[in-house]
Amino acid sequence: MSFFSDFKAFLLKKDIVALATAVVIGAAFNKVISSVVADIFMPIIGLITGGVDLTQKFIALDGVKYESLEAAQEAEAAILTYGNVIQAVIYFIIVGLFIFLFLRAYEKTKKKEETAAPAGPTKEEVLLTEIRDELRKNNI
Repeated sequence: MSFFSDFKAFLLKKDIVALATAVVIGAAFNKVISSVVADIFMPIIGLITGGVDLTQKFIALDGVKYESLEAAQEAEAAILTYGNVIQAVIYFIIVGLFIFLFLRAYEKTKKKEETAAPAGPTKEEVLLTEIRDELRKNNI
């Protein structure tokens, strides 16, 4: 096979199509989670912490006390923005929670499908069984 036919066969495998679909859905899911974190959870955390914006928390490594993160960045000071790390950890926990809840709901639906009673035989199966039994009786 040529390179292009191999590549085409690779791209058209079910696994690759499923992976591509998962990546697209994951990107959309990321936007939803980012909005949930930024627009819902972070304001609540800010309220709990007395209006503190975690993204503005930093430590200047040069020992100078800057009024704001922007001032430290303008001065090109070496800074540790630990507030961003805290927000990233919160984001990670929320993403994990959403994925856990989604998979848990998925597993429950899967278990219901597996435990459903199997349907009885179709009319064709019943007829074929009768024909088989009749043939056995007649030793044919």
